[in-house]
Amino acid sequence: MSGGQIAALIAAAAFVLLVGLLAVPILKLGRALDEATLALRSAREGAVPILTQAASTVEHVNGQLERVDGITANAEAVSTNVAALTSAITGALGGPVVKVAAFSYGVRRAVLARRHAEEAKLASAAARRDRRARRRARRG
Repeated sequence: MSGGQIAALIAAAAFVLLVGLLAVPILKLGRALDEATLALRSAREGAVPILTQAASTVEHVNGQLERVDGITANAEAVSTNVAALTSAITGALGGPVVKVAAFSYGVRRAVLARRHAEEAKLASAAARRDRRARRRARRG
């Protein structure tokens, strides 16, 4: 055996050793890729029912929102009708109610003024009687 053959034999053995050392990580990487593939497959299979259920839920929510829109529209119409009715009642009764209130205020004021005038008249008459009685008492 010559020196070149021994070098070739050593190089071949080193190459086999290198391939052996690199094979272990490559095999582990292959297993990791297989596990990742399985995990993705199971995630996809699990996601399909979730997405189906989510789509069903969204359809149900859309139906409920349509009902709420109808209810909101009806409530808005009722609110508008109540506002119009309130305006009509205020317009129809507002003027007469104000006139009745003003008239009753005027009557109360007149009654109070008359009552005060009568009280003042009675007080004045009582004062006159007292003065006359005092004068008579001094004279007599």
